[in-house]
Formats: sequence, structure tokens, C-alpha cells
Amino acid sequence: MNDRNHSYPDWDDSVYGTGPTDPPKNRGALVALMLILIIFLCGIVTMLSLMNIRLFQELKTDKQEHQELAISFTTEPTEEMTEQTVPTQAPSSMAASAPNATMDLQAAPKGIDNIPQGGGMSLQDIYTRNIPSVVSITCQSSRSSSSGTGVVLSADGYIVTNAHVVENSSAVTVQLTDDRTFSARLVGCDDISDLAVLRIDCTDLTPAQFGDSSTLRVGDTVVAIGDPLGAAFRGTYTNGIVSAINRDVDMNGRTMTLIQTNAALNSGNSGGPLINCYGQVIGINTMKIGTFTDTAGVEGLGFAIPSTQVKEIVDQIISQGYVSGRPTLGISGETLSTFYQHYYRMPAGLYITEVDPGSDAARKGIQEGDMLLYLGDTRITGMEDLKTAVYDCQVGEVVEVIVYHKGQQYRLELTLSEDVPSYG
Repeated sequence: MNDRNHSYPDWDDSVYGTGPTDPPKNRGALVALMLILIIFLCGIVTMLSLMNIRLFQELKTDKQEHQELAISFTTEPTEEMTEQTVPTQAPSSMAASAPNATMDLQAAPKGIDNIPQGGGMSLQDIYTRNIPSVVSITCQSSRSSSSGTGVVLSADGYIVTNAHVVENSSAVTVQLTDDRTFSARLVGCDDISDLAVLRIDCTDLTPAQFGDSSTLRVGDTVVAIGDPLGAAFRGTYTNGIVSAINRDVDMNGRTMTLIQTNAALNSGNSGGPLINCYGQVIGINTMKIGTFTDTAGVEGLGFAIPSTQVKEIVDQIISQGYVSGRPTLGISGETLSTFYQHYYRMPAGLYITEVDPGSDAARKGIQEGDMLLYLGDTRITGMEDLKTAVYDCQVGEVVEVIVYHKGQQYRLELTLSEDVPSYG
């Protein structure tokens, strides 16, 4: 009789005291599936292990190859060498014998002279010739100090520099390249050309050799020597070319015809030499775009006063202490602050601090403490305004001025005289 069709009594719950009386279920398929899965996973683990072993062997081999690399420099240059080369791998005989390789620096070939043009001097020789003729200048005033560069004109102590380097200075000190220091006397100063001549008590200076700047061409090699940013960097040497000649540049309201160069010039280079490829001074460095013209500080636009102009000005200053034909109103002054204008109830203008007794201004009654308000149609608020207004005039020319004197404004006509300053 089939068990599937057997009928149990109600009292029979198909359970013995030790467990169910039904036969166990068949789980053979589940066991087989688990065995297959285990075998598959073991295969994957074995494959990854083999791959890791191979990768480790390759990395070890690559590390050994890198340890064989070295850098060497040829001790002596050959005739065929035109430039230095550095091999990227040492000979195979060096392999593995030095696991901790080091870089070996051997004797390098001496640098060759850099000759800028055929027939010219090397840059090294130009510097050697001119550096004894370049001096460092330090100026002291009641309010501040400044520095610049100068060029020796003669063995007995004459030195040329820029007027703006020494203006308003109460004391000037000159330091030579051999570190000797001297107090300097101002021989003369010309604001229009921005040139000044100093003299020190010394008789064994090395004068610079000046060349004719009229022969310069655009593209000619030039170098500059000076003290950019002060005496801490004195004797700094830079090179470049003549970028333009006869360049008209506005400087504080005055138009100057200058040499343009891309040789690096910075504050402190003022008054230093611009030198051609033959070691001759062909200009006195005076400014760069960014110092006076553009606060952005454009690079590669430096300017020098041509040596032909320098000779004309310097010769007059040395012989007579001033430059002939420069017009002057005969007054000096300073800008009055807004506070004092309101405090003393005075208009904006040039506060007059000095009047030349021999000037037409003195004859017309202008006094110290007066205010100069206008010269012609030009509003005057400081000395730079006055210098700019007078710059385009001639000696003997009559100009109209407006002066504030004891609470009243007066319109006067003044005759310009020749500026003959005296220096202590």
C-alpha cells in the first residue's frame, strides 16, 4: 500500500517522542552547488596570487635598473664640442655595483668671453675697465635720504650725476669702488637737463672714457652699471641694446631728447653710465618708464642723456657753475598744505620762501610770505609747476603773474632773468 495514500488516525500526530516520523528531505543539489562555488572562488584566489607574484618580480627588476642610472660630466672639452651634453645612462659596467648612486661633479669648462660685436670688447673687459669710474652717491636732507650713481669725470675729483639725485640735499657722500668715502661739494646743477656736477677732495680717481653718442644706431649693444635700489646692490651690471635714439620723453613737464635702452635700469641707477661695446660712456642714465611716467612699472624702457648733451652741460657747470641761457623768475618756494591754507586763510599756490634781490620780482615788491598763484595762464601750486611754466620762456621775456600779498591779489608783469645760482 502506498504511504502517500495512507490515512492516519486522529490520535496519531506522526511524531514519536524523539522527533518527527516523516522521512528527511533530499538536499544533495544544494550541497553540490556550494562545492562548485567554493572551487570557483579558490581558482580566483589562486590566479590573483600568481599575478601579484609576477608584478612584484617586475617592480624589483625595474628598481634595480633605476639604480644603475648615473650623471657624469666630461672633465675636458673636445674640439668638436659646441655645447655641454649630459648622458642619461651610465655604461653597463657600472650596473648594480653601487646600489646607492651619487652625483659626481667634476671640473667644468671655463666660460668663454662674450663679445657683443666684431671689434668690440668682451662684456667682462667692459666691466673691468669702467667699474673704477663708477661711484655710489648718498644724499641727506632735512626730511629724507636718497641714493644714486655717479661717473668720474677727472682724476682730481669731478663727478657727474643726475640733478634729481642731489636736489634739496644738505649733505652728499660719495663712495668709491675701493670703499673710500668722501664728502662731496655741489659744483652746479641744471634741472632742465637733469645733470649735476660734484667734486670730492681726491686726486687719484680713474676717469671714465666718454664716446660720441651721435654715432649710435638702434640695435647697438650697450651695458649699464649702477646701484639699483641703493648701495646694497652697488656695481650691478646689466646689458641690452639701444632701443631708440632721439626719443622725446616728458619728465616733470619738460621734454628731454634721450637714448632709449632695454638694459635694466631701476631706482638707484640714476646718474650711472650707459656704455657702448667699446667700453665708452655714451650716456648718463636718468629714468625709466614706471618711475616718473607710469606707476605700473613697465620693464625694458630705460632712458639715458646722450653724451653730446652731457659734455655741453658739464663743461659749462665746471667752468662757471651754471648753464647759460636758463630763464628764472627769481623766486623759490614750497607748496602750502591744505591745513595751513585754511588756518591762515590763504589761497592755494606757491608759498614764496626766497626772492633774489637782483630779480625783477624783488624790484616789483614781491616778498617772502607772499603767494604766487598764476604765471600766464598756468596755475602754480608748487616749484615743479613754476619750472614747467618758465621752461618754454626765454631770458628777457616779460610774463604776467598773479600774486597774493597781504590779503589782496595783484596782477604784475615781470621780466625773466638768467638763472645764475650760487652754491656753498
